[in-house]
Amino acid sequence: MRTIDLNCDLGEGAGHDTELMPLITSANIACGAHTSDEATMRATVALAKRHGVAVGAHPGFADREHFGRRELSLGADEIRRLVREQISVLARIAAETNVRLTHVKPHGALYNLAAKDVVVARAIVEAVQQIDRGLVLYGLAGSELVRAGREIGLRAANEVLLIVLTAPTDF
Repeated sequence: MRTIDLNCDLGEGAGHDTELMPLITSANIACGAHTSDEATMRATVALAKRHGVAVGAHPGFADREHFGRRELSLGADEIRRLVREQISVLARIAAETNVRLTHVKPHGALYNLAAKDVVVARAIVEAVQQIDRGLVLYGLAGSELVRAGREIGLRAANEVLLIVLTAPTDF
């Protein structure tokens, strides 16, 4: 049976987490690099727990000025360390709240780069593997990230993006 997971990037300071949480099945929680802090992570994990929403790590480039949306030129070792550290912080907070971390979805430029760059994809996959081989890796459908995850035996979810417009636009 196929299922649809409605996941949302939360804990990023947008101010709508409380309204969005009851509508989703999993939350990708910012881990402190592109935005967030431990207090925000803790509050977002608690909110997810209250609504029965799965909790996942949303690691990104350490680039608060550009909200993690700018590609940074980092080597595989640096990416592995960056992702591992961010997942570890959220995993600790989740454990303190008696919540199990279920997945990892990279953020912004890191997500987009991992979709096409096999070196970046493998670095992320190795970081996830070092933390917990049971975590599901979310990646763009058909991406290098999904391929790399499956190659080493991780469960990888092919993701498609849905953009919800809340006001008329001039497309």
